[in-house]
Amino acid sequence: MSFLEISPSKPVVIIDNSSRKKYSLIPKNITSDPNNELVVACEGNEVIGVQQITFTPYITYQGGWRATIEGVRTSASVRGKGVGTELIKWAIQRAESRGCHLVQLTTDKKRSNALRFYERLGFKGTHEGLKLKL
Repeated sequence: MSFLEISPSKPVVIIDNSSRKKYSLIPKNITSDPNNELVVACEGNEVIGVQQITFTPYITYQGGWRATIEGVRTSASVRGKGVGTELIKWAIQRAESRGCHLVQLTTDKKRSNALRFYERLGFKGTHEGLKLKL
């Protein structure tokens, strides 16, 4: 398995398993921002996973950096085979290399399997997250 950072010069097409729609994964507002990275996991020429990592300086820790992992998706054909684990481990290593003091993520409370997955990787539910749709 290899990992590839997506940029406007490296287009990737993936299939959203929930909607079965194909889409090009090159949102310029993400890939043009140096504090956002889109990463795909590939097996040969096939994209088998994707995630976004956002790096943010926070007032906490005197402007220290945090990494937020979002949009973790794996192809249905590789679920349970360690691809998600490798994606998260890659993101953690990337956060360390960027000098982050913390990696955070959120998951839908209804997704108990996802919650257990992240807890097995060392994440802890230390805060309550809230959202407001606009």
